[in-house]
Amino acid sequence: MSEFVSDRAGYAVVEEESPEVSARNLVTGAHMWASATTFFFIDFLFAYFYLRSVNTGGMWKPKHVDPSLTLGTLSTACLVAAAVVVRLGLLDHRAERRPQWRVKGAAALALFTAALAFQIAEWSTQGFGPTDGGYASVYVGWTAFLFLFVIGTIYWLETVLATSIRYRKIPSGAPAPGEASGDPHRTRHDIADPLSLVRPQLTAVSFYSGFMAAIAVITWIILYLA
Repeated sequence: MSEFVSDRAGYAVVEEESPEVSARNLVTGAHMWASATTFFFIDFLFAYFYLRSVNTGGMWKPKHVDPSLTLGTLSTACLVAAAVVVRLGLLDHRAERRPQWRVKGAAALALFTAALAFQIAEWSTQGFGPTDGGYASVYVGWTAFLFLFVIGTIYWLETVLATSIRYRKIPSGAPAPGEASGDPHRTRHDIADPLSLVRPQLTAVSFYSGFMAAIAVITWIILYLA
């Protein structure tokens, strides 16, 4: 038993998981994460309609609380466009057009980053804070959480793209044992043929990007148009 907790335990004890199992786990995990994400935004949806209906002291939305529709629209449009580009990149990858997918992956990262930049510009020019009424508090909290989740999506997509670029000249199944895990001391893979998981990873991040785009559209409709 002690050999399993020793730092000198050999990597021969590592069992190489089937890529098919890992691929299913990645897609299922993305669906579960999307379900969990929903609960973060349902709270703000409830708060919006509840505080709006109560309108305590007539302070639901004072006149000076008016976020820029232009910047909000640009930010939302970038998120939707990024999700579409990621999906097109997935189609390229499935069609074995790897260079085209990498270009689209980089373009999607740029669009996601632009969406964050527009949101930062809006926060810096809006002229109100979370204490300026019910709408202001919901708006700041809602957009802040959306901002954080988009950052997470950017990181996820970047790791998939970086792996694809790093091993672009290596055929699937060919990396040195343990190399794709990031541990140079491994003598075996945790997952047999780890590079085969790039496509399932891309499938998962494409689904989640589309989900975040849908959240962004709902956010735009409620916070800017309702």
